[in-house]
Amino acid sequence: MHEQADLTGWLAAWHAGDRAAGERVCGRVYAELRGMAAGLLGPGAAGGTLQPTALVNEALIKLIGADADFDSRAHFFGAAARAMRQVLVDAARARQADKRGNGVRPEPLDVALDVAIPDSSDLLALDDALSQLELLDPQAARIVELRYFAGLSIDETAAALGLHASSAYREWQHARVWLKHRLDA
Repeated sequence: MHEQADLTGWLAAWHAGDRAAGERVCGRVYAELRGMAAGLLGPGAAGGTLQPTALVNEALIKLIGADADFDSRAHFFGAAARAMRQVLVDAARARQADKRGNGVRPEPLDVALDVAIPDSSDLLALDDALSQLELLDPQAARIVELRYFAGLSIDETAAALGLHASSAYREWQHARVWLKHRLDA
């Protein structure tokens, strides 16, 4: 608990302009973020040549440049998940731009949405579907981001969003079905 209080205080100091606090935050969470990135970039994932360290570094650059006010550890990790999603999508778009005209057809996204996405076209389709879901149900889209991109459990996701675990689970199930339907269409 003391560690979370330290991190929350450092986040506030970082937002107030204390660069040393920002360095302490990055140092404290770097290993955890790298673990999240390694999970996303597991064997056959859409990262291509992107390595976990590079993904974390790119995400941190986005976070540092955003001048966001992170009010808690959960808020920071949610923003980190979104930044990693953006980095992965940007990399996938760049790879797709290189592949245009080669007859590459996207493969369907795995039904469970609990495994690494094997193809950059699937990642782009997921990003597009998540953007559409966000317009209809922002909370469900946020749950998918936290579960898929940040690798949080249902309990951690619920805590990050201030929900009861059963509510977060229902939203997760709803989002998975909606995304599967959208991606199969």
